Amino acid sequence: MTDNPFAVAVFTDEPKREVHRSLDAERVVSGDPQHHTRFFFESEDGSLVSGTWTSTPGKWHAFTDRDEFCYIVSGHCRLIDDQGFAREFKTGDAFLIPNGFRGFWDVIETTTKHFVIRAHEA
Repeated sequence: MTDNPFAVAVFTDEPKREVHRSLDAERVVSGDPQHHTRFFFESEDGSLVSGTWTSTPGKWHAFTDRDEFCYIVSGHCRLIDDQGFAREFKTGDAFLIPNGFRGFWDVIETTTKHFVIRAHEA
């Protein structure tokens, strides 16, 4: 952390780290989603991160151990809870996925989002 109480994380062309990966097969329901994540801020303990994420189309089981704020920069996706209720999100939409959400991400067309994630103990 920093001693500056006004330090901010800014989305720039210089991410702190980048990750490109395929999802673990047991999480994928359909498609072959590929993820590219650019991390712009990570707290010392790793419990708070922010960045930009891009996914190609596919459907997978969502994580359940975090709060995540999302702002859709481009694309079209859907969140489906374990009861089958679905919400669609497109460019310009913002939403919060609360800790404990159980369900699926379904990326309909390649989607990019800005995110802030606060992790919880699993």
